[in-house]
Formats: sequence, C-alpha cells, structure tokens
Amino acid sequence: MVRSIAWQILRSGSDMPLRLVTAAVREHGLDGRDAGLLRRMVGHSLRHRGALRALVRTLARGRPEADVIAHLHVGFLQIFYFDRVPDHAAVSETVGAAHQTIGKNHVRYVNAVLREALRARREGHVQDRRRDLVGTGFHLDRVLFRDPADHPFLWMEDALSIPARMAKRWVRRMGRETTEDLARLFLQEPAMSVRVLKGDREELGEELGLEAGSLKNGRHASILIAPTDAMERVAGSLALKEGRITIQGETALRAAELVGAEEGERVLDLCAAPGGKTAVIAATGAQVIAIDRDEARLELLRETVERLGVAERVQTHAMDGAGELEEGDFDAVLVDAPCSNTGVLGARPGARWRFGPSSLQSLGELQSRLLDEGAEKVRPGGRLVWSTCSLEPEENGRRVRTFLEAHPGWTLEEEQDALPGVAPLPVDGGYAARIRRPD
Repeated sequence: MVRSIAWQILRSGSDMPLRLVTAAVREHGLDGRDAGLLRRMVGHSLRHRGALRALVRTLARGRPEADVIAHLHVGFLQIFYFDRVPDHAAVSETVGAAHQTIGKNHVRYVNAVLREALRARREGHVQDRRRDLVGTGFHLDRVLFRDPADHPFLWMEDALSIPARMAKRWVRRMGRETTEDLARLFLQEPAMSVRVLKGDREELGEELGLEAGSLKNGRHASILIAPTDAMERVAGSLALKEGRITIQGETALRAAELVGAEEGERVLDLCAAPGGKTAVIAATGAQVIAIDRDEARLELLRETVERLGVAERVQTHAMDGAGELEEGDFDAVLVDAPCSNTGVLGARPGARWRFGPSSLQSLGELQSRLLDEGAEKVRPGGRLVWSTCSLEPEENGRRVRTFLEAHPGWTLEEEQDALPGVAPLPVDGGYAARIRRPD
C-alpha cells in the first residue's frame, strides 16, 4: 500500500509532494512506521532525483512512460538507498504496486529493470565519479553518470541531484568544493533542530528516550540538534504537546530575535504561518499582528501559538500582504518572505527542481512588493526585518541594498548570513537583516 501511495504522489506532478504525504497519512490512517516509510520514499525521490533519472537512462530499455518511471524510482530507492528493505521485497512489492496501479502489461518490464539493477549493483565505491552512487555504499558495473571532467555541472545534476543551473551559480559564488559539500549535505534528510523553551536541554534526551550523546547542542543556547530518526518520538512527545519544546531552526529563531521586540510593542509579522517566529516575538510581551494569505496555514499558526502559551498576544488575519493596514502603525515589522528555499533543500528537497530564472523573477516581484508594504507600516524610528531561508544574493543582501538605495535615511543595523551544516552549525541556511527607519 505504501509503495502505491508513493507512486501516486510522485506521478501527481505536485510542486510540493511532501505536503501530499501528510494528507495521505491522514486519509489512509497510516501508522508511524508506514508514515515514516512513505515520507522517506517521497523525500528521497526528490533529494536523489538526478541519480534516479540516471539509473533509468542506464538500466531501462527504450523510453518508459512516466507512470512506469515513477514505479522504477520507488524500486531503485529501495534497492540502492534503503538498506533495511531486502532485495526480494524491494522487487516484489514494487512489482505488486505496478500491477495494482498501471496493470499487468507493465509488470514484466518493471520486474526486468529492477532485476537488472540488482545485477549491475556492486558493493563499495571505486573512486570513479561516473560509477560511484553518492549517498550509498554501492557503485555500478557500468558508467552511470556523465563525465565530470567534460560536463562538471551535468555530473552534479546526475550524481548530487543539484540542477546544473543552480550548481553553476553556486560554483561562481562559493567555489566548487563548497558547492559539492552543500549538495552532498542536501542529499540527506536534515537533523532536527529543537528549541527548548522550558527546562534543562541536557535532560531532554533522557525524557525523550534517546540514546546518550545522540543530542548535540546548537550554537544558540536554546537549540538542540536531534537525529533524523527521532522525528516521530519528538513529534509525539509530552514535552512538545505541553509547549516545553518546539521544532524550529536556529537560523529562523535568530531572525525572529533580530526583531528585538519588547513588552508592550506592536509588531507586524508578515507571511507569518506556520507561526514559529510569531511565537518568539509574542513571548517577549509584544502584541503581534500575524498575517498570511493562506487560511489553512493560519490555522497551523493558531495551534502553534496556543501550544506555546502566547495566543492572547497574537491576532491573525488572512490577507495577501499588508496593504489594508494603517501606515506607520508598528514598532517593528518582520517580513519572512516567500523565497527559493535554497538554504533548506534538505528539508524542502522539491525546491531545487523548481529553481530557475522565471521562478526567481516571479519571487523577486513578490518580495519587492512585500518589502515595500512592510516598510510602509513601520513607525518613524522603528525596525524592519527582512528574512529568507535562501542562499541567493538577489533575495538577501542585494535586495536589502536595493531597498536602501530607494529609501534614503533608512539604515542597515545588523545582517546575518548562515550556510547550513552539522552541529554546532545551524541545520538551516538563510539570511536576515534589520533595517531602521529614520525618525
């Protein structure tokens, strides 16, 4: 059943298939184990899409249809990436799902390709970047990826599943070594960043039943980095339900703290859902007006601030921007803008495949509008914080400087720029800047 659901999600063409996982878990009543397997299948299919496409090109005869390719991707994930799934189960379950969903006419083909994959698979790496399957303990007995010496960016798209257009930009700006390090990091489901609101973070691991040493301290004093496989345990914990902990990235937390909110202030949180930053601001005693255009996401925000005990200081409004609000009415405004998500591609793996000039242009137009609308709401002498989970300059520092050039008198007070990494580095990349309006 899980493989059939994964196939349905992968063939849907959704821009955000991981959201469909949450809906499918509820719809089919999947237990924790099956829900985790489904999330891994869909997430890994996005993180390793380049390699999965290369496996299809190399191992499949002819040009299989999209529906068949989706089943092959599910099968390849189990054969190469899921070491707890026996080979016979990977083949038989995938073939069974194909029979159930696309009919017996394709079953023989799917079975043949998966068995060819098993024949071609070899243990270990041989230091041949055309054959070593990154993120696994395997290589192929034949050339799989395009030659990095002749086509370095196409190799990155194949082996590291970072689109060539993105890889080119990153190499120009950060160099090849950093680009490859980031790409390899984004092949993995990220560790979980947990913010401790009450209690001793050193004692939390014991309460959650985690092995000693499995939790690492983040750089921020309230952040713990938990292993990926602790997700279900943390999500179902009493500590989370009681609001003693919450799941929040360190970079996102620092962006909310950059607002510098104080008790009694009025703060506007633009694009506020799902509410993590809203809760940080409200916890200072400030009154927060939280705006988002998506009512369903606002409901998540309300649940968040209620769970964290700050709901009485938060008002929510479903609005597309801040145009309807009074100008100069807020001590501070946080614009946590929609962006390319290139700083969190491990957690939002589908964003890499949406990335390109047209998406950056449309996001840029929206970002400009939101930044200008947010600025209009800041009182004289107040603060404006611009925040993204992007690594792209035109969404970050370049956008802030363009704004400053167009608004004489506004000043940049502080700027934060984070690359994602492993503890004690933040697991989420992003940017934030605080700008002051003149009196």
